Amino acid sequence: MPSSRDLASRARRWPAALALALLLPLAGCATGADSGPGGDPSATGTGSATATGPGTGPGGGTATGTAAPAPEVRGQLRADDRTRRYLLHRPAATDDPKPLLVAFHGRGADAAELREKSRLERAATARGMLVAFPEGLDHGWGAGTRATKQRPDPGLDVRFTEALIKHLVRTEHADPERVYATGFSNGGSMALRMAAERPDLLAGAVSVSGQLPAGDAAVKPTGPLPVMVVYGADDPVRPLAGWPSPPPDPEEPILPSLSARDTAAAFAAAGGAGKPVAREEKGYDRTVWRLKDAAPEDSTAAATEAAAGAATVQLLVVHDAGHTWPGSTVPPPDGFGPVSKALDATGTLLDFLTGSGR
Repeated sequence: MPSSRDLASRARRWPAALALALLLPLAGCATGADSGPGGDPSATGTGSATATGPGTGPGGGTATGTAAPAPEVRGQLRADDRTRRYLLHRPAATDDPKPLLVAFHGRGADAAELREKSRLERAATARGMLVAFPEGLDHGWGAGTRATKQRPDPGLDVRFTEALIKHLVRTEHADPERVYATGFSNGGSMALRMAAERPDLLAGAVSVSGQLPAGDAAVKPTGPLPVMVVYGADDPVRPLAGWPSPPPDPEEPILPSLSARDTAAAFAAAGGAGKPVAREEKGYDRTVWRLKDAAPEDSTAAATEAAAGAATVQLLVVHDAGHTWPGSTVPPPDGFGPVSKALDATGTLLDFLTGSGR
């Protein structure tokens, strides 16, 4: 699978139209027998890994047969007659149910690339959270509802994610009431699709540089859920204003998308939110919609950022930021724009999710 260095080299070689297509939302994945989320997919662990790379150690057995929790496990899950893979980071062993964060990588990337760029495994496991980085088929996700030649089954990744969550609840003691989704670019759009179509499965979702697909691939929110969209104001790959008519891609169609604001507003409308409140913060602009039946906002000095995120939909537009993960120390590929240091996207999204609940 390609490393971030491979991606950077690839982006330099490709023409602009192909570079623009690297991390964009796609349609559904390839067909398989539909075992569905209620099936009984098998899963295996293939050993632990170092803190900086995928699992390389020997070993095997089931995911539940490991004698002691490893910092990282390379898991396999059988779903829809396919063997799907994921990286899993565990917090310190406890008997308590653990929050679970599912993090989707961008198009053309893989789980290890997102882990390196975001450092989610460090921040989340320090908070006692399980972190699962699933691997997309052909390095991408079915973030939209339109079938294509490359991904003829638009629901395949939704069912895989459901099966993965069910498996981790059963084998890793993940708390089904505290399951969250996040992702970058195409992976951010995949997290938004799960939030839109399975709000009963998640307690919150955050997309970084990802928007809702539109047009004949449209994904529409179906219920109230705390959602945050983090977006670069100067994104050259997928514009802040969305892409209603994207250019063709010789490898895989690029899906049209809503703007970042319309993406957030769609979730706000599904949650019965009132009028948004916007404010400027250092390095970014924040717009907040408070969902229906939410408690009045606490204006006292004791209110924390996590509490302020409860029962809201939020849009953070980051100044001087491109198609990048704000706060990352990993340089992006050429043509993707700058990385903002004014916002720590990892800490911000974890504060939002752990403060949102249901």
